[in-house]
Amino acid sequence: MNLEVGDKVDLIIGRISKLGFTVLINKEYEGLLYKNELYVKLEEGDNVVGYIKKIREDGGIDVSLQPIGFKNTLVENEIKILDALKKSEEGFLGLHDKSSPDDIKYQMNMSKKAFKSAIGGLYRLKLISLEPEGIRMVKH
Repeated sequence: MNLEVGDKVDLIIGRISKLGFTVLINKEYEGLLYKNELYVKLEEGDNVVGYIKKIREDGGIDVSLQPIGFKNTLVENEIKILDALKKSEEGFLGLHDKSSPDDIKYQMNMSKKAFKSAIGGLYRLKLISLEPEGIRMVKH
């Protein structure tokens, strides 16, 4: 097997199980995508990009749709939030650290923890301001 943790791979979504979806990795290996890590709707037969998360001792392969490593994921989420702010009419997004996990999941396709980390980084970079009703892009 020529796969390593962190490798970017092509996935074909297979059947759903109690744990998540079985996937075909690079049309060669079988793996598992855990449903508690999903923030997008997937269906059998979908082609998506994924990342090798773990190669288990039993030979099983766990995959993720997010790049492995905190910094990769953080930057990707910050970009996703900035893109959403740019697309909004007034550079405003009605989500904040007190928003429900479900609202964040369905609007931004990320966990609440990932969202809070990303807006924290954007705030420290002075790219957004925090308001009672949400976040706003700062005009420079």
